[in-house]
Amino acid sequence: MPMDGITIGFAARELDKMLQTGRIDKVSQPEKDTVILLIRADGENRRLLLCASPNNARLHLTHENFPNPLEPPVLCMMLRKHLLGGRVISIRQVHGDRIVYLDIDTINEMGDHVLRRLILEIMGRHSNLILTDENGRILEAARHVSQEMNRVRQIQPGLMYEEPPGQDKMLPESADPEELFRRLEQLQGVPFAKAIGQSVMGLSAVSSGEFAFRVLQSGEDEPQDLYGACQRLCTFLLHLPEIADPCILEDEDGNCLDFYALPYLSQRNGNRIAFPTLSEAMERYYGSRDSKDRLQQKSASMVRVLKNQIERCEKKLALQEEELAGAARMEEYRIMGDIINANLWQMKKGMPEAILDNFYGSDGEKIRIPLDTQLTPAQNAQRYFKKYQKARSARKTAAEQKEKTLSELNYLEGALLDVGKCVGESELEEIRQELAKAGYVKRITSRKQQRDLPKSKPYRYLSSDGIEIWVGKNSIQNERMTMSAKPGEMWLHAKDMPGSHVLIRKEGEIPAGTLKEAAQLAAWYSKGQQSSSVPVDYTLRKYVKKPGGTPAGFVIYTNQHTLFMTVSPKDIQVLKLLEA
Repeated sequence: MPMDGITIGFAARELDKMLQTGRIDKVSQPEKDTVILLIRADGENRRLLLCASPNNARLHLTHENFPNPLEPPVLCMMLRKHLLGGRVISIRQVHGDRIVYLDIDTINEMGDHVLRRLILEIMGRHSNLILTDENGRILEAARHVSQEMNRVRQIQPGLMYEEPPGQDKMLPESADPEELFRRLEQLQGVPFAKAIGQSVMGLSAVSSGEFAFRVLQSGEDEPQDLYGACQRLCTFLLHLPEIADPCILEDEDGNCLDFYALPYLSQRNGNRIAFPTLSEAMERYYGSRDSKDRLQQKSASMVRVLKNQIERCEKKLALQEEELAGAARMEEYRIMGDIINANLWQMKKGMPEAILDNFYGSDGEKIRIPLDTQLTPAQNAQRYFKKYQKARSARKTAAEQKEKTLSELNYLEGALLDVGKCVGESELEEIRQELAKAGYVKRITSRKQQRDLPKSKPYRYLSSDGIEIWVGKNSIQNERMTMSAKPGEMWLHAKDMPGSHVLIRKEGEIPAGTLKEAAQLAAWYSKGQQSSSVPVDYTLRKYVKKPGGTPAGFVIYTNQHTLFMTVSPKDIQVLKLLEA
């Protein structure tokens, strides 16, 4: 469900009831558009998340621990200065719109009680978090808006806060049948659901469709009795706060499709799961979605760099293979030089070509040799010998360069594969650091840009035999996991292609089912994921070695056996994932 005025109204009322008079004990800002307030209310510590993300703007309580930058942003420092120790007066929606005021009673430097207001505007890419003083003057904001960006409404410290331009619509809490009837009559010809959205404040298309569904008589697409429909709708809107019944909608695989502040009777697809509070339903819905979106945004530039570098390597490889193909004539040049030397006595300067016996071929075979008419026969022979030497040197150089290019291409494709396996910022940061060491991306030198991230962890699966299987998400994890494993544990990797290191965390005999499942994971988390019959090597950890001076995750191994695996998404979904 979109974060429209209806949903925001439910969220604000719920939070106001739970947090009113609560004391703000801690402020953090994990992202430039996200603030977490730790509020002590009713004997409990509650963490209020206020997010002005363009895609996932919202407000709700959260249990998630977010990593913070090493140095707090300016907004965070201002919030700490003005809000710490303050008491929540109210959390309220403004005019049924997508704006929430969080009013806080705090004490200023003079020891006087003053009002501070934290404003969350949920407006797509224009979403914002704004702190104002008791006079409505802006102290700081997550996004500054200059006159060049918006001539009508600027958001800058020192300016007076102005609400976004209002809309000429009815407020849900004061809906009047007469007024609604008048408005809808002026929208004759407009579908009923759309007309409701154009008349009542805070309704998205989804909400408008649901409310129309609830007030239309059975079998109606449009109301036969418009005034009766207006009466039913106004009654429903006036009692809306009383029918809060938060839930989420899941698909057959347990993936969260949507959330609702109350059951939407018009939405019949999916499995409806009830939640005690709207905050819990929203956290369930937005938790994975927001982190995926942010991860995708943060990895976009890295993916672009890797794809450009892969394209560069592929072009270089094509040129090197072309050089090798040209060098394939080097033996032909040597033979022609030898034959000319052997027949100098019957050749003269100025001949355009010579047809001579080829003593390197079969009996009686002739060879046609083009000649430079400006050179003597001996000079023509030397010319072919020089071509031979040049081709031989080119072949050796091109072969060496091709080997380096293939190695670089393998590294880059592996890094691109690793980015796709990231589920958290820790894994992405490890890949970025490796690419920075290799010179593909810039190193971060500013502490403000750095984050205090926990060490990333591999995927942990449980086999059907109850044995843990670990899968590395990037080259650093692969190396850390493999080099710390016990000598008798089984190690697996897709053969001759980028992929994850896989460990069966058990020494001794491995059940056939566990070995197969580990091989499936090795094939799935490799470049051959979409291929059939992917070769997967397996050997004991003690036979896996890391040569000195090689990149992270690079190993050599011996005493291996090979399985050939064809894997589908269902094969991976049935495996129990202990930790992602």
